[in-house]
Amino acid sequence: MAQADRTERITAPGGADDSAPAARSGGFLGLRNWGRDARGATTWRRGLVVAALAALTAALFAFHAEVPNSAGNLGSLLETFLPWLGLAVPVLLVPALLRRSATALLTLLLPVVLWANLFGGLLTDRSGGKGDWTVVSHNVAAGNTDVPATVRGLAASGAQIVALQELAGRSLRSYETGLAEAYPYHTVEGTVGLWSKYPISGVAPVDLKMGWTRAFRAQVGTPQGPVAVYVAHLPSVRLKAEGGFTVNQRDASAQALGDAIEAEPLKKVLLLGDLNGTMNDRSLAPVTSQMRSAQGAAGDGFGFSWPAAFPMARIDQIMSKGGLKPVDSRTLPRDGSDHLAVVATYRYQ
Repeated sequence: MAQADRTERITAPGGADDSAPAARSGGFLGLRNWGRDARGATTWRRGLVVAALAALTAALFAFHAEVPNSAGNLGSLLETFLPWLGLAVPVLLVPALLRRSATALLTLLLPVVLWANLFGGLLTDRSGGKGDWTVVSHNVAAGNTDVPATVRGLAASGAQIVALQELAGRSLRSYETGLAEAYPYHTVEGTVGLWSKYPISGVAPVDLKMGWTRAFRAQVGTPQGPVAVYVAHLPSVRLKAEGGFTVNQRDASAQALGDAIEAEPLKKVLLLGDLNGTMNDRSLAPVTSQMRSAQGAAGDGFGFSWPAAFPMARIDQIMSKGGLKPVDSRTLPRDGSDHLAVVATYRYQ
């Protein structure tokens, strides 16, 4: 009699069936499973949308100057907050890993390299030792919520020269009274002012094409010689639904300020003020192209100054040209203004 065929199953002690293959770990981030997915797409074919967004981010870093201002002044808006565009990298990294896409991960290296090239140098401390004198610039805000604290911070800053913007109404008297002991010389033109331990002379308004005074030039007699000091508050930048990022008045004023500085007869020049734009903003080129940023040369980090509650951009600037070398740049602690005061120390070359 024929014996019926049968399949015998061998079980391991404890009842486990060794006829089925043992499950293997996917490894770190599932790297062993980075081959074809259920649809047959390889790791090089997946995540193409993420890779495209990474390439777009890299293109914006590389060609930000080519983004036009014709539509809502998007070019200036991008350049004002350009460092923050780097946040796109960790955001895109998550879907790149979830999709197990080698293409997306490699493409993400492009914006990383470009960001490091543009801003990596700002992450280090670039201060250069002891200087000869210190200057402060502060938009004290017309709606300052604690003027006495602002006055105390300025008087305790140790600066020899202090420039203030948005001086208005009764608060102006508070600054004049509160800073008089530390700074025997001062001048106010319109809504901007200058306080100094050194004599001030040759004060003259700078026409910013606005119809009222928000900038002036003065000569300060430092122990190392005369310095031309410009104090300026360029027009505010607005975001409007119908007009986008409106900067036309600010740009016209920047050109006027740049022309005045270019015509300055003294070789040593300081510019202190709220320019309502960053050093990356192309529209400030009439000024930035001929002057050196103290923060860029001697700061530690980005030195963002606005808004004070969560600083995202450095629109308050201290710049120089001529035989003045910045050796330190920083911000002061928050006071009652919506801006942080910016500080720079200089050494004569």
